[in-house]
Amino acid sequence: MHWTELPVCYLDFEGSRQSGILEYGMVFLRDGGIDRCLSRLCAPTGAVRPEDTRTHGIRKEDVAGLAPFTEEWDVMTASRREGVLGCHFSGAESHLLKSVWPYPPPSPDFGKGTGTCNDWGPWIDTGRLYLNLYPDLPSAGLAELVSAFGLEAELAGLAETHCPPNRRHFHAALYDALAGALLLLRVGRLPEFAGMTAAWLLRMSAGKERAGGLAQRELW
Repeated sequence: MHWTELPVCYLDFEGSRQSGILEYGMVFLRDGGIDRCLSRLCAPTGAVRPEDTRTHGIRKEDVAGLAPFTEEWDVMTASRREGVLGCHFSGAESHLLKSVWPYPPPSPDFGKGTGTCNDWGPWIDTGRLYLNLYPDLPSAGLAELVSAFGLEAELAGLAETHCPPNRRHFHAALYDALAGALLLLRVGRLPEFAGMTAAWLLRMSAGKERAGGLAQRELW
């Protein structure tokens, strides 16, 4: 299966283990492009610490009285049932998601290519993907990669269209999700990865890191 045939919900959360998910951003990719976006602030499930606010800019008064993230069960399970979830270094997002719902309903096992599984994964992980493709990168941080590969202007344009004016920066959920989605789309646009399959992309997003040359030889 070519990677563009597999719907991807690229997501980012802002929050912590203490506060729970305070903001989500979802970028839905179909046919190799951005189809739509969803994002909102969510009620905390615990304390919103000052040190967390300094990172993501969300204050406890900003989220008081809002609907919790648990309201998004339908969209999350539909996204996993129809395709895969994507993230930039998926550990934090996977942990936060599982803290709300440990398992989704039975969903296609796109990693194996057959059958079903009760797991939010396998994830498309652009952090690990870029480390595998470019092992000499000085940093695989989201902001650093956007700058290194010249995606700032494209990201700014998408943020102006999709993000609230006060959430057009890194450590805002939809902005970060758009940045990660652009990194994935950039790889898909490269001529040398024109034949990129979903199975290859998932494999390069998990497990032992591989050198870029090996990754390219295994592309098909």
